[in-house]
Amino acid sequence: MSAVSEIQAVTAEAVADMRRLLAHRTRPVRIMEVCGTHTVAIFRAGLRQVLPAEIELVSGPGCPVCVTADDYIDAAIAYAEMDDVIITTFGDMLKVPGSTSSLAAAQAAGADVRIVYSPLDALTVAAEHPEKQVVFLAVGFETTAPTEAAAVCTAKERGLSNFSLLSAQKLVPPVMRALLDGGETHVDGFLLPGHASVVTGTRVFDFLAADYHIPGVVGGFQPLEILHAIHRIIRQLAEGAARIENTYASVVRPAGNPAALAMIDRVYEPAEAAWRGLGRIPASGLSMREEYAAFDMARLRPLSIAVPQEGRRGCRCGEVLRGAIVPRDCALFGRACVPEHAVGPCMVSVEGTCAAWYKYGGGRFRYGA
Repeated sequence: MSAVSEIQAVTAEAVADMRRLLAHRTRPVRIMEVCGTHTVAIFRAGLRQVLPAEIELVSGPGCPVCVTADDYIDAAIAYAEMDDVIITTFGDMLKVPGSTSSLAAAQAAGADVRIVYSPLDALTVAAEHPEKQVVFLAVGFETTAPTEAAAVCTAKERGLSNFSLLSAQKLVPPVMRALLDGGETHVDGFLLPGHASVVTGTRVFDFLAADYHIPGVVGGFQPLEILHAIHRIIRQLAEGAARIENTYASVVRPAGNPAALAMIDRVYEPAEAAWRGLGRIPASGLSMREEYAAFDMARLRPLSIAVPQEGRRGCRCGEVLRGAIVPRDCALFGRACVPEHAVGPCMVSVEGTCAAWYKYGGGRFRYGA
């Protein structure tokens, strides 16, 4: 049997078993993938078309760029417009719209905004430009926080006092609890994030089963890995069970990565954070400890930034992020809002739900038919 034939056989067997397990369901099963990389992988592989019709996949707040609030973008633009500041960032932040502009527009107007591939690259920029304050836009989940913390520690060791972070790191478990407590989004099971779980481990998700009786399965990112994780969720639901399983055991451990967690704890402490579509959630973000305050741009140069109202210009990205609607429910999707001129961040980021629907969903998704 060829590799392709074997994959087809495994897929057909898994789908057939899921159909059998779902035969007596009176309503569809709603499974939320929390990770933006999973969202894109699911669309790219066409898994929505393969899975039984009784399974409804809904994307959650797993795109770090998308959940970042407008006032953070506005602050980044304000710093970029200062003559003695260099902004360093990953590329997907450039086109994210703030309340009135974007970093790309600021860059076009003369601001020094540079794309880097690691916060450690920003240290090199700081070393090369001692006359400038070099700011790295620290946007991400537990996956990227250890590297950003390591960059701060390295800057301190090297005496690079002109390096700082503008932090908007988020933590996954608290936002999942907030989603469930909100009551707006019904979820039967969670496809848990593989990348973040490498750092956090699986135990941080035990509350899903213990407090909400909802199963969760950590999955990898290849099509068969995702299919296997969803299959395990369906099996649990058929059994009336709720537990946290790990189908990505090659890289994910129950306790996570102790060295990465220690690095996060060394530099950061939990703090309230603002999430697009979900508001302010206690202990859902990371703030630099007092020992490292000299590397926190928000403390070095405090700004007074107004908090703009969400949903301006008709953008419904916040509702998409909490699973309340799908992209085609937004009147802007595929019309006024497309990747080339996005209205909201869900269409900007490569991990954004709207971008995935637009790119991989086909014509019927693009125009909301």
